[in-house]
Amino acid sequence: MKKVFSIVLSILLVLSIAGVAVAKEKVKVKHITGDVAAVDAAAKSLTVKGKRAEVVISTDEKTVVKAEKEKKSLSDVKVGDKVTVKYSEVEGKNIAKSIEIKPAKTEKKGAEPAKPAEPARPAKK
Repeated sequence: MKKVFSIVLSILLVLSIAGVAVAKEKVKVKHITGDVAAVDAAAKSLTVKGKRAEVVISTDEKTVVKAEKEKKSLSDVKVGDKVTVKYSEVEGKNIAKSIEIKPAKTEKKGAEPAKPAEPARPAKK
């Protein structure tokens, strides 16, 4: 009887520890879309100015940087670029999971360029 009790107790202990470990691994992924305000290649970080806030985000070896489905690196991100960053907070630090560099807006096809304004006519007296 003591042996069965100790086995059941051991199983419950292992399951409770595993449950706590799984709970700690769940990290909420956040995202921000905005303009790059600063890039620090030495610190492997960038600052993104979104609609509501300016967020400093660090990168690591797992961070994926892409532009139009083409793999890039942090050195390809420039101040003024429009980006979407997916990140999570780990130990009080924002760590980027992915950085997507948005293409610059171009003129629509078929649109005519604006015509220059005509010079002003002299006023009649």
